[in-house]
This record gives sequence, structure tokens and C-alpha cells, in this order.
Amino acid sequence: MGIGGSVVNISHRDDTPVLITEAQPSMDDEQATRRRRYAIMMASRIPCLIGAVVVFQVWQLWWLALIILAISIPLPWMAVLIANDRPVRKSEHVNRFRRSHRSIESSGHRVIEST
Repeated sequence: MGIGGSVVNISHRDDTPVLITEAQPSMDDEQATRRRRYAIMMASRIPCLIGAVVVFQVWQLWWLALIILAISIPLPWMAVLIANDRPVRKSEHVNRFRRSHRSIESSGHRVIEST
């Protein structure tokens, strides 16, 4: 007889975290995200304005400078709308806890009664 043990079977269990609540992100996290988006959009207006001036001064392309300027005009309005809008709830697949059919409660157990 050989020395050895039995083969260990690898569990096919899903090890992804289980979501036990349907709570949305905290208001502070959501506000920080919206504030960051607003800052990025407003900060992108400055390079657009500088780019329009550079294009006009260096290459004398007034039509291209106007296009760049026209892109920068609605940015503050869009930034306010996006910052004030709450994000939509994501429809993502979430690993939720589900009671299996083989749980302790559903399986038939032998009851031994004493007298």
C-alpha cells in the first residue's frame, strides 16, 4: 500500500463578496464625485479659451478659434446641470445572498424524542 491521503476537491463556491444591503453610496461620497466633475468641467474651459487665443494669434485661423470658443461657452451651464443631477442607479449584477435548497431548515432531520 502506498502512503498518501485522499484527493482534496476544490470547492466551486463563488468567493465574490455578497451584498447584504441595497443602500446607495453615502451623500458625502456622491457630493464629492459631483464636485470633482464640476471642477474638471470648469477647469477644461480655461484651456479652451487659451487655445482659441493661441490659434487666432499664431495661425490667424479665426474660424477655428471661434469653434473652440463656441465649445467653451456652454461648459459652465453643462457643469452646473451635471453637478446638480443625481447619478442614476446602476443596473449591475450583484452577488446577493440566496438561501440554497439544501439549507438546514429545509432538509428533513430525524427527531429523536426522549420519554
